[in-house]
Amino acid sequence: MNIKKYFLSSLLVMCLHFVVNAQAVSVHSPYDSIMTQPSSPVVVSDTNAPKYLFVITEIALSGDRVTKPYIIYREIPFKTGDSISLPDLVSKFDLARRQLMNTRLFNDVVVSLKGFKGYEVEIQVEVKERWYLFPIPYFKIVDRNLSEWAKQGYRLNRVNYGAKFTYYNFTGRNDKLKAWLITGYTRQAELSYEQPNADKSLKHGYGVNVSYATAKEVNHITRDNEQKFFPIQRPETPIDSMSGGLFHGQVLNEQFNLQLSYTYRPAIKTRHTVRLNYNINRIDEAIAIINPRYFNNGKLRVAYPELSYTIDYNNIDYVAYPLKGVLGEVSLLRRGINKDMDMWQLSVKGTFGWQIAKKTYYGLQAYGLLKLPFDQPYFNQRALGYGDLFLRGLEKYVIDGVGIGMIRNTFRRELFKFNIPLSLSKSHDKIPFRVFIKTYGDMGYAYNKTFLENSLANRMLYTAGAGIDLLTYYDFAFRFEYSCNQLGQKGLFLHFKNDF
Repeated sequence: MNIKKYFLSSLLVMCLHFVVNAQAVSVHSPYDSIMTQPSSPVVVSDTNAPKYLFVITEIALSGDRVTKPYIIYREIPFKTGDSISLPDLVSKFDLARRQLMNTRLFNDVVVSLKGFKGYEVEIQVEVKERWYLFPIPYFKIVDRNLSEWAKQGYRLNRVNYGAKFTYYNFTGRNDKLKAWLITGYTRQAELSYEQPNADKSLKHGYGVNVSYATAKEVNHITRDNEQKFFPIQRPETPIDSMSGGLFHGQVLNEQFNLQLSYTYRPAIKTRHTVRLNYNINRIDEAIAIINPRYFNNGKLRVAYPELSYTIDYNNIDYVAYPLKGVLGEVSLLRRGINKDMDMWQLSVKGTFGWQIAKKTYYGLQAYGLLKLPFDQPYFNQRALGYGDLFLRGLEKYVIDGVGIGMIRNTFRRELFKFNIPLSLSKSHDKIPFRVFIKTYGDMGYAYNKTFLENSLANRMLYTAGAGIDLLTYYDFAFRFEYSCNQLGQKGLFLHFKNDF
């Protein structure tokens, strides 16, 4: 129904545009009857034909039970009193919908023409709000992906579980409150609050995060392109016989982090973020014995500040699964202030999407990262294979380094989309699904000066494959991929979020 409403509104706008153009070129234009309306057009002349601007007299909202109206108006590229030509108005309808959907506050958004009177138009913005409160049990594997967990034997002691309380749109201003209590493989307590719209101009925001975590295993080294973990106790090398027991045999790693952040969003598409962290990281003596380069100078404890600046640009159709548009990010980070922790890091990331045919899209993602000086401890060596930074087809491996270059190429075609009716509420009256088939090819390189035991570092890497993506509510993207790499290895991989 919403799609039909948007289509009919757009069709009405286009028809009205053609009528006005016809009047403009008519010798006997019936302007007398139009001019009897309360408003008259603003005429902008150019070398071709005059453009008639329509004045927006009202922007009506509906469905915003929790979200503050000014948060919605902040994302709309026009306001009451603006004079806009009809073609520009149609394009701004689409931009307003994209911006509102990219806040991740709504399941659906419809921006349509409510009505017009002469050269005055009224706009209707209808939103369907998501559920914002998620007090749910938490269960997550600690390994990088399902393949890595399988290699570890699907061990339940490599799982985190507990309670995860997240309250999105906490006060209706797109803010987020988070409280986590996690145990299992790691013990973690975290409390954070993010407020991106802290002042009247809605341009300035802040965030506070404090966390404490301990771990019973530590990824202490990378060998044969795989993470190696040191457990608390092995029959052949009991930990208590190897160390003075900094944590008395209970845990191997302890971390504390305090973060303050400031955001500045002067316009719709660009955001600046400054983060200041204070970190304390301690390891058991056994880790330093096995890998003296885990921290610099064989340290067991490092405490250091971290300052970063990030600028990101968002002009994409849907941030959770980009098909068209541009996403860009540049970040500069300074970690530490002395020889115990001394690193500059510069990272650049770009995502580009084009529609090359009906329901067919090409996506390009490029990523570059540089860490200086090159001689970094193992703690600062993470590169390809961690988080979302990996080559599809090399999920089983990690490639450490201080310099990274990566390119992903993806061709996608939408096969079909459908809805499953749901009767939970007006905002959750259906479960939408979109299915894409894709083929892809990736290439990357990681430079490592210090740890040279791994064959995938300091060489060009290539992968390729094909797969199916399933998109549904709350930005879930289920990815089924069959990939191959230059080592001659092939396999099926399952991911639960988008790779862009």
